[in-house]
Amino acid sequence: MTSRGPFQHKPFYEMPFCSAFCRCYQVHLMPPSNLTSLIPATFVLVGIPGMEKLHVWLSIPFCSMYLAALLGNSILLLVVKAEQSLHQPMYLLLCMLAATDLMLSTTTVPKMLALFWFHAGEISFGACLMQMFFLHFSFSVESVILLAMAFDRFVAICHPLRYAAVLTPAAITKVGLGAVLRSFCIIFPCVFLLRRLPFCGHSTIPHTYCEHMGIARLACADISANVLYGLAVPFAAVVLDVVLIAASYILILLAVFRLPSRTARSRAFNTCISHVCVIFLFYIPAFFTVLTHRFGGEIPQHVHILLANLYVLFPPLLNPIVYGVRTRPIREKVVKILLCPTKHLLQE
Repeated sequence: MTSRGPFQHKPFYEMPFCSAFCRCYQVHLMPPSNLTSLIPATFVLVGIPGMEKLHVWLSIPFCSMYLAALLGNSILLLVVKAEQSLHQPMYLLLCMLAATDLMLSTTTVPKMLALFWFHAGEISFGACLMQMFFLHFSFSVESVILLAMAFDRFVAICHPLRYAAVLTPAAITKVGLGAVLRSFCIIFPCVFLLRRLPFCGHSTIPHTYCEHMGIARLACADISANVLYGLAVPFAAVVLDVVLIAASYILILLAVFRLPSRTARSRAFNTCISHVCVIFLFYIPAFFTVLTHRFGGEIPQHVHILLANLYVLFPPLLNPIVYGVRTRPIREKVVKILLCPTKHLLQE
């Protein structure tokens, strides 16, 4: 009996080199109509890997912060809408910020809580892409709004006589439309970059929500375009916003130091403190999360995900508190609205 070679017991199509060739053909050479079969119908969100037993306990502070963020931002929007005296550029921009914060947290937190409470980690491919889009979209919109608020403070302090002429309601409307348009143009290509990738059945996302690189890393193809675009273009846009905000505040500081009286300088500083606090609350966690996610290989995965979850909760939670405490007109109107029902009952 003749001896068999190492591959003679297998059919030709099961030999290693043929199997590897077939996989390469599937990923790179198959027609687009067949590639769609490599896109999973659903993804599965794992949550926080290594902390599955703590999901229910973690849901308590996350849910509390989310409800507080909903309440605070909703009150802010209602107060500004109800009080005609607050229909000014600064407060209209603040309403845009509150609406964006609501979008940022609502895009991610309800699905996160469903995962923690009911183990409902499945999410369709389309819904995952939608969540990814609105997550990054709201981040970009908020960055533009913070830049507009810095410009508002610059005009109010450096050119107070031109404030009413420059920051008109029409100008504020254009700012809002510009923020939406720029963010859409930056983030929407990410959807196409993900749609073109084959996933070869890989559908488990070790996260609590869908984000661009978290989805791209599941692909069984080259994701260099996703890495370059996902880091370079949105990051460059946000860095440009930060540079312009810093330039605005340098000019503001120069103008403030030229004011003759200490009282005027103190008043000018007080009008900027709230905005500066919000800037730090937004950008510092964002840059830290992005940089550690890209380059912090030694940081445990569950730390990355916890930071990412806190990032979508802290700014929406703290922004209305900062402006409610630091801005006297808003604080007075909130107190007035809250006390009105009590006064009405006492009068009856």
